[in-house]
Amino acid sequence: MRAVVQRVSEGSVRVGEETVGRIGLGYVVLLGVHARDTEAEAVALAEKIANLRVFDDDAGKLNRSILDVGGEVLSVSQFTLYGSTEKGRRPSFLDAAPPERAEALYQVFNDRLRALGVPVSTGRFRAEMSVEIHNDGPVTVILEQPPTAWT
Repeated sequence: MRAVVQRVSEGSVRVGEETVGRIGLGYVVLLGVHARDTEAEAVALAEKIANLRVFDDDAGKLNRSILDVGGEVLSVSQFTLYGSTEKGRRPSFLDAAPPERAEALYQVFNDRLRALGVPVSTGRFRAEMSVEIHNDGPVTVILEQPPTAWT
């Protein structure tokens, strides 16, 4: 799994004219699922994100997690994170999980975050979405699970 984690002051996602997810302080997580990912990767990545320390402490150091600050996650599935342009200019998405598998693992990821105490809003799987991100800092971290990404 590959996640682009952006610390935000707020974020939202729309499908057409409908706002389907909205958060305040927290993370917008763009999540890509690899064809070889399993539930174990989804759970491990959720745990890593819940405990990732990229919020300022009283000394201004990045030392607090989303759990520490009572933040939320806006989780948006994004298969294009596994787009490869090694050959040519048009991305190939052969490494991305098929939609049914990706959706199931996306749900495992979101459910694990919720079980850890992180409120989660989501986009709509397989929909054309408009994502509004108010990046705070800016702080953006790319995480992969397993840490040696599938190649």
